[in-house]
Amino acid sequence: MTVYDVAARLPSIAVLRERCKALAMLDAIVGGDYYAYDREWGEDEAASMRNGSGEEYDVVFTADGVFIRGVDHESSMSTYTDGRLWPGLLDGLPEQFQAQAHEPAFCRQDGTLDATFVLWRRTADERWHAGDDIDFSPADDDEADPDGSWLLDIVCDDIVAEYVEHATDVYEVDLDRAAVEHFVAFRPLTDAAVHALNLEAELADLRAKAAEYGYPTA
Repeated sequence: MTVYDVAARLPSIAVLRERCKALAMLDAIVGGDYYAYDREWGEDEAASMRNGSGEEYDVVFTADGVFIRGVDHESSMSTYTDGRLWPGLLDGLPEQFQAQAHEPAFCRQDGTLDATFVLWRRTADERWHAGDDIDFSPADDDEADPDGSWLLDIVCDDIVAEYVEHATDVYEVDLDRAAVEHFVAFRPLTDAAVHALNLEAELADLRAKAAEYGYPTA
């Protein structure tokens, strides 16, 4: 799998935004620390994932569209010759997203974008885009997923099953699939929906989180 496969699977901008907020809300409920959402990321909004082991992504929602960059530090593409960005990742990037490509929070100390995959979609676009004709062949032959774009699997297809598996593997909790579906479907946060996932959750704190993320409440 490469960024081109993911570009064909990503949902619309509106659906992606809801899914990113849902992931942040789910993590807040179960006490996770992978997914976050910031509605006041400068003039934009941004979703992020950090697993603490060098795998991460950021999804920046701007007035012009969406810019995504991600890093798999175990990929040979993250340590390209002399620390340079892998050739082609930004080829064709529209002017509207140049600021994100040079955002200090996403760059190494030398100002180079820290990324093994990049995607974007302008508001009027009918599909997602990635760099033109990226050559993955110099990556290690053993890498079935050379650029780490698989990190976006959870926002692509069966997000419910992906999150249930994530919670089991990472947080060691078994979640009710129907309860997860409630939040993935972007239904309002209710006491019952929260308690179906975590009986010990602090409801007042979660209502505050919902307001912070822009997640609907009853």
